[in-house]
Amino acid sequence: MSADLTWLLVKDNSSFLVKRNGVQFTTEPNNLTNLNSFKYSGLANTKAFGISANPSGKGVVLSTKKQAVSASKPAKSSQRVAISGSSRRAARAIVNATARSGYRADLRKAALGRLSAILAAQKPKKVTKKAGRETLRK
Repeated sequence: MSADLTWLLVKDNSSFLVKRNGVQFTTEPNNLTNLNSFKYSGLANTKAFGISANPSGKGVVLSTKKQAVSASKPAKSSQRVAISGSSRRAARAIVNATARSGYRADLRKAALGRLSAILAAQKPKKVTKKAGRETLRK
C-alpha cells in the first residue's frame, strides 16, 4: 500500500491519535515530534525512524523501518540499535545513520531535539541540602 493511501486512512482515525485543545497529537512509534502530520508519521512513511529511551536507563535506542519486509510481518519491520556513551557520540551516530546516509535528512533537527530531551531526562537530579534549624539559628 502506498504511503499516501496509508496516510489518508490513518490521519483522522487511529488508535494512536490524541486530540487536545484543538491540536492533534499522536503516540505512534517512530514519530519524533508526536505531531499528527504526514512528514513525521511512523505508520505512513516507508522510511521512518524513531528515538526512544533505553530500558536500562542509560543511552537511547534508534529504530529504523526496514524497506523489504512484507506487511504480514510487522514485528520484523523495524531494526533497533542501542546507542550508549556520551551525548556527542549519540548525536554523531544519529546524524550519520539518518541524515548523512540520505535516509531522512529532513528529520535531523527533530531527531537531535528528541535525543537531547531524552538524555536530559536521564541525568540524575542534583540534590540540595535543606537548611536545618541549627543553621538558621547561627
